Amino acid sequence: MSERGTIVGVDVGGTFTDVFTLDQKSGACAVAKVPTTPENQAEGFAAGIAAVADPAACATVVHGTTVGTNALLERKGAPTGIITTAGFRDVLEMRRRDRPDTWGLWGQFEPVVSRERRLEVTERTLADGTVHTPVEIAEVRAAAEVLLAAGVQAVAIFFVNAYANPANERAALAALREVWPNDHVNISSDILPEIREFERASTTALNAYLQPLIGDYLHRLESSLSERGFAGEILIVQSNGGVMSVDSARQRPIRTALSGPAAGVIAGAHIAKAAGQANVITCDMGGTSFDVSLVAEGQSTLSAQTAVDFGLVVRTPMIEITTIGAGGGSIAWVDRGGLLQVGPESAGSDPGPACYGLGSERPTVTDANVVLGRINAERPIGDGLERLDVEAARAAILAHVGRPLELDTMAAAEAVIRLANSHMAGAIRLVSVERGHDPRHFAAMPFGGSGALHAGALIREVGLSGALVPRYPGVTSALGCVIADLRHDFVHTVNVMLDDLDAAALDAEIVEAAAAGSRLVESAGIALAGIDCLIELDMLYLGQTHTVAVPLALEIRDGGSGVDAPKVKSAFEARYRQVYGRLLDGIAIRLLNLRLAVIGRRPKLDMAVLAPEGGSLEAARRHSRPIWIDGDWQEAPVFERLALPVGAAIAGPAVLEQPDATTFVDPGLVARVDAWGNLVLAAEEG
Repeated sequence: MSERGTIVGVDVGGTFTDVFTLDQKSGACAVAKVPTTPENQAEGFAAGIAAVADPAACATVVHGTTVGTNALLERKGAPTGIITTAGFRDVLEMRRRDRPDTWGLWGQFEPVVSRERRLEVTERTLADGTVHTPVEIAEVRAAAEVLLAAGVQAVAIFFVNAYANPANERAALAALREVWPNDHVNISSDILPEIREFERASTTALNAYLQPLIGDYLHRLESSLSERGFAGEILIVQSNGGVMSVDSARQRPIRTALSGPAAGVIAGAHIAKAAGQANVITCDMGGTSFDVSLVAEGQSTLSAQTAVDFGLVVRTPMIEITTIGAGGGSIAWVDRGGLLQVGPESAGSDPGPACYGLGSERPTVTDANVVLGRINAERPIGDGLERLDVEAARAAILAHVGRPLELDTMAAAEAVIRLANSHMAGAIRLVSVERGHDPRHFAAMPFGGSGALHAGALIREVGLSGALVPRYPGVTSALGCVIADLRHDFVHTVNVMLDDLDAAALDAEIVEAAAAGSRLVESAGIALAGIDCLIELDMLYLGQTHTVAVPLALEIRDGGSGVDAPKVKSAFEARYRQVYGRLLDGIAIRLLNLRLAVIGRRPKLDMAVLAPEGGSLEAARRHSRPIWIDGDWQEAPVFERLALPVGAAIAGPAVLEQPDATTFVDPGLVARVDAWGNLVLAAEEG
């Protein structure tokens, strides 16, 4: 990150594109919310920046994207082929013998690469890395010709046991590049040099599946910004919460899955730390989804593997995020059994909720909030609309919810909100109670365009300690883009018994990976506060299938890390006891994988730049309006949130409005403005 100029964070969601800018010289901040342009997201991206900053004056643009995630969910990636070891073409389809419905006898799964595009060649590498049969290069070339004739744009080479010795894969890659017309060629030993064939095959295939799409999107993005005078650096947020260069994103697009939500978690952890709140549950409610993640003791949780959808397994570090279809644009409907449902289908930005007046007649969560008076129809968030159509929202709710359920309009709207709140509360319990965390020790951090409207209900339903609403909740994920560090993750399968560990060889691997990661971080050309190296081992007892992640407190000095077998054993036993409560004495220990993360720490945003300056409670109060609460209208004061001074306290019911979001303070709660401009919601004392 350049020390001068403006740094811009951009998060593209299903309904809005959010922008947060920071002038690094003056400390001035600006935010914008513009409609997402689904047909070409680069247009909305550039328009959002232009709304608050001169692109030519911007030094760095950091982007959280959902292009890859949406392509996987909607199966809209590029035509892809696989060249694999004879006998292994069906690995993607066999998976782990799991099924879509745990309790059902039937299920359907369509892999992203159809069987006729999964071709076999002669080769075999043994598990110890011995090349038993060299790859038949003529068969590789022939397979490539078949795939090209079928219209395939990207190809993944996956050979069994290539993690132990990539020689056959690399020979096939060299032959393939001679005939393949583009750079969309992947080998599993580069994408995931790790044991277990399904996860390696799936991750490599999905990376290839996204390459043409992400590459084209990034090209359009660069062109759009360049036309507006931007000549700085573009960085892309990864699913692990770090950022990478555009070139890295083109090569490893699979690491952008869940990119936008990850940026929100990073921002949430940073905001909570500044506010002195170690335990929070981030609740990102945008137009399409509700994304939940737990931050304990200031740390977000990383998972080594996730399934973006059933069967689409990605083995790469990702922040643990639970997503449900409960965004502001989620459509409310009554099923054939007469039960009210909310989502997962969303109205998106076009046509959007019924209240947008763009032709939709189906009710959404946003329509319900408008009808209940919680959203000001004369002041819609984001650019693009002058006002919201209340009557259209009422008509949609009555037609699609009220009449089928024999409810009047207000009762139907309230039912939609209560069901949405119930779904969101369930997602919060999933990441807290069901994982052994007491929600009473956590505060909700609601953000996104709609999150702060539901904070009070979530506190009450889950039993949270309170809520911490960021200064700019509607663009918190964009703020996270500005905060995120550079990060590169490496994994290598070691697969040895601890008693047979060659400590010198492991030490050399650690040093080599750390050096490679440092070179990648430094090549981004971004100003850094420092570089950290996190080392972790996947370990297990002999006979077990699942591993535990064992962090090693090592420091690389003078070309060595100081790793040895006693240190590894001590770290494993401490971690195993922490996870399972006891050790399995007398059973041999296996070291499976080495994992290493190199993190380039970017200068952190001082949250003081967001602190309110002056103001008064009286000046911030605008008017009052009736809000429908628990079956009746109640008069509630309306405040200009950004005009509230530090220390201001507002008892509910009340509405706090700002350009990027609206906060509803439920009866029985008090909202206080802290020193950084956050709203702290808690139960009224006494």
